[in-house]
Amino acid sequence: MDQICVVTTVVDARSVADVLAAAAVAGRLAACAQVGGPVDSTYRWRSNVETSSEWEVRFKTAPDRVTALVEQIRASHPYEVPEILVTRVESGNPDYTTWVHDHTRP
Repeated sequence: MDQICVVTTVVDARSVADVLAAAAVAGRLAACAQVGGPVDSTYRWRSNVETSSEWEVRFKTAPDRVTALVEQIRASHPYEVPEILVTRVESGNPDYTTWVHDHTRP
C-alpha cells in the first residue's frame, strides 16, 4: 500500500475546480483534492497561441481508483480536450498512503 497516484487537471473557474474536488472525495474516488491557482497557462489551440488563467486540481488516490476517477473528471470537465495527468508516487509517508487507500474504498 505504499503506492498512491496524483491525478491533476486544470479548469477555467474556481467554482468548477471546487465541484470536481468535492465530487471526487464524496464518491471516494480520491481521498483528498487540492485546488490551487490561479495559474497562467499558455498553449496552442485551433492554430492560435492562447493564454488564460486556470485553477489546478490535484487528486490523491489509490492506483485501483485511477480509471474511475479519470472517467468522472472527463465526464464533468468543461473543456473539449481536458488535461488529465496521472503521476504514480512510488513511496511516501506510510501513514499517509494507508490513509489514502482507506479513504478511497467504497
